[in-house]
Amino acid sequence: MMIDIAVVDYGMGNLRSVSKALEHVAPDRHIVVSSDPAEIDAAERVVFPGQGAMPDCMRELDSRGLRQSVIKAAASKPFLGICIGLQLLFEHSEEGNAAGLGILPGKVVRFEKSGMRDAVGHKLKVPHMGWNQVYQTQKHPMWQKIPDGERFYYVHSYYVVPQNPEIIAAYSEYPARFTSAVAEDNIFAVQFHPEKSQHAGLQLLSNFVHWSGRP
Repeated sequence: MMIDIAVVDYGMGNLRSVSKALEHVAPDRHIVVSSDPAEIDAAERVVFPGQGAMPDCMRELDSRGLRQSVIKAAASKPFLGICIGLQLLFEHSEEGNAAGLGILPGKVVRFEKSGMRDAVGHKLKVPHMGWNQVYQTQKHPMWQKIPDGERFYYVHSYYVVPQNPEIIAAYSEYPARFTSAVAEDNIFAVQFHPEKSQHAGLQLLSNFVHWSGRP
């Protein structure tokens, strides 16, 4: 049976929530959660989720022999990165001084401890956890039927700084602006968790199911 969507299982993601959300928006599609490189290579589109520390994620990805399958998927088919699945696409992270996959030029940095206060002076916690507005910076099929400024759910202490600002697809503020989504060719990746973001998150996953892989 043809695999419509493969969710990459390298032991570090909230895979059940992601797969259940995809099944909800695409009940007629064949969706697998897989650590088999052959299944990921064969899938029509790939979701690359993740939670945890960047060095652990890279180690687990390599130990399962999944690095090349993820790189090939990111180069050739509709590809959605979620949370750490966004961060791993970049070259380097401050978290554990870890190298990423290097698919996209740029780095991953931690929220600064100093200056983390909201507009009225209240101290902001790290990790950034909870709902926040996402402001779209480019038109993209993945934003279809999602209003600009819609709220999505976050859990993270690090964020990406792309070398090329033109790939930034959205930003949020905490308290300063940070990149919350990137888009390049067939890749779309987000820092927030669409599978935990109720209607807006389900809409984004539905958009991915129908996305051709072109901007």
